[in-house]
Amino acid sequence: AGIGKCVAMDLARRNARTILACRSRERGQAAVEEIRAATGNPAVALRLLDTGSLASVRAFAAAVLREEPRLDVLVNNAGVTGLPFAITSEGLEQTFVTNYLGPFLLTNLLLG
Repeated sequence: AGIGKCVAMDLARRNARTILACRSRERGQAAVEEIRAATGNPAVALRLLDTGSLASVRAFAAAVLREEPRLDVLVNNAGVTGLPFAITSEGLEQTFVTNYLGPFLLTNLLLG
């Protein structure tokens, strides 16, 4: 939704292979179908990613590096605000992991 969906729509309009990295399979798949229909670009894919989980970030990055021949653009757009204080299963504060550590780790893993 929001800025991320607009960016994905624009990339797909430019005929780019576009991967939506979403926490929710249902919402992500709905966005994929909407973007494909609006742009006529069938090369829009969904991959599950929760930047609030470093294990999820590592799994996502490994899959992208294994499945994609190259990565030209990465848009780190996900973020949360106003969450109650919570500690992740990895022992880190949830908002900090989701907004900073997860995207930082993702970027560094995808640099190769």
